Amino acid sequence: MGSLIGESDPFVKALRQISLLARCDATVLLSGETGTGKELAARAIHYLSARAGGPFIPVNCSALPETLLENELFGHTKGAYTDASLPQRGLIAEAESGTLFLDEIDGLSLTAQAKILRFLQEGEYRPLGGRQPLQADVRIVAATNANLVEKVKAGTFREDLYFRLYILSLSLPPLRERSEDIPLLAKYFLKKYCRRFRSDYKILSPAALMKLSSYAWPGNVRELEAVIQRAIVHSPVSLIQAEEIDLPHAENPPRRGYPFRTLKRRAIDTFEKSYLSQLLMTHRGNISRAAKEAGKDRRAFRRLMEKHGLIRQQFINAGQGDAQVI
Repeated sequence: MGSLIGESDPFVKALRQISLLARCDATVLLSGETGTGKELAARAIHYLSARAGGPFIPVNCSALPETLLENELFGHTKGAYTDASLPQRGLIAEAESGTLFLDEIDGLSLTAQAKILRFLQEGEYRPLGGRQPLQADVRIVAATNANLVEKVKAGTFREDLYFRLYILSLSLPPLRERSEDIPLLAKYFLKKYCRRFRSDYKILSPAALMKLSSYAWPGNVRELEAVIQRAIVHSPVSLIQAEEIDLPHAENPPRRGYPFRTLKRRAIDTFEKSYLSQLLMTHRGNISRAAKEAGKDRRAFRRLMEKHGLIRQQFINAGQGDAQVI
């Protein structure tokens, strides 16, 4: 689980669910908006499971043409069609004793869905040109950013396949619901891309951090990663300013349903917690040094930590090592 970064309540809840799902060998359906880290969650489920010694094979279903589906998944025998001069194993065979991750499964046509359903029901498949069905010991983890229930009602997704997939499930939270994790994620991406771009290490100014923390993040963690890369390139000095944070959707108005004062208070609270978290990470939990950099006395800084539920111990080893993130 060290590859998953976050400390917010929704994220920690998702991590607990991942551990539970890994213990059972049933089919899993992951849901969540684009950029929330569904493939990383699928990998975590695989590597925490009894199948960790087997392969993890990801498949982007929406990028798989229907005419090639059977060949890609099930393989073919020699002579199965004109150009099949040699036999070829399919992705199901490649995933033997491991996990097959079917990403964007809602992108499959109804015909393709029927072929996946048959495999899920029987646990066996027939390569193109093959006469005998082959058994497969493979766990299926599927993912979607769509509402499959609505697609079933619309007749674009098979109900029987939905119930075959929806044995175990996990919904991953969008970044706007785990904004406390933005400093952790930003710090990781700064470290990763400063090294990759051969740049001096850079940090975010308080105003830049507040700008990140008050943004709605329609593209979630994937969008944050891109924003940090741009900021590293555009900032000529080590302290990244707010105007160097390029947010393409920032002009969108606040979500309706809340008065201005409520949204302002939420933005301030999010900024305070994010700023304190970044300082504590930078100073590895040293409250005196973090308070000094913030321009506050140690007692006032501790009161702010208590207000936002921050504990010194959780930052002592923060930021060590590289990781993939959701």
